[in-house]
Amino acid sequence: MPVLPTTNRECSIYDTVRLVIDVQCGMFADPAVQPHEGEAVVGRIARLIDAARTAKVPVIFVQHDGGAGDVLARGEPGFAFRPELAPRDGEPVVVKRFCSAFQETDLADLLAAWGIGRVAVCGMQTEYCIDTTCRSAFERGLEVTLIGDAHTTFDSDAMPAAAIIRHHNATLNGGFVAVRQAEAVRFGD
Repeated sequence: MPVLPTTNRECSIYDTVRLVIDVQCGMFADPAVQPHEGEAVVGRIARLIDAARTAKVPVIFVQHDGGAGDVLARGEPGFAFRPELAPRDGEPVVVKRFCSAFQETDLADLLAAWGIGRVAVCGMQTEYCIDTTCRSAFERGLEVTLIGDAHTTFDSDAMPAAAIIRHHNATLNGGFVAVRQAEAVRFGD
């Protein structure tokens, strides 16, 4: 269990938390099937995490457990976070089994305990866990920022990953989230 801040001021100057969703080794395990601009997205997420830590803005890591036989199964090498994005001691990790980081997890309780009203979301996979978590956060009354160039996915049979990302940024923006690019994210706005 993470160490909770004793006051909202210690938690976040701006009542915001960064959610880093499913950037796990298993997502990069198959050299022939890689996420769109995966390494660039990981780099942007790493910079966002560093900036959040420097500003004392909490970062919550969300980790998908795909169940027995899945590359993201708990206990398998693919379950681990990418090393450059690994949580530090005391930083919370929420393990989920569904697309929503809220479904059957303690994420909502953690945010409520910290007095968090805003979340900034980044990670994987755009059309599944990113989309569903953004919508679930919105339904819970949270203000949601989607870091538009800090989430990614894979090509699908229906469309290439770049189109999926553009589509979700456009569809979610204004209705469920505010989309901002990583370079525009500041820890005081």
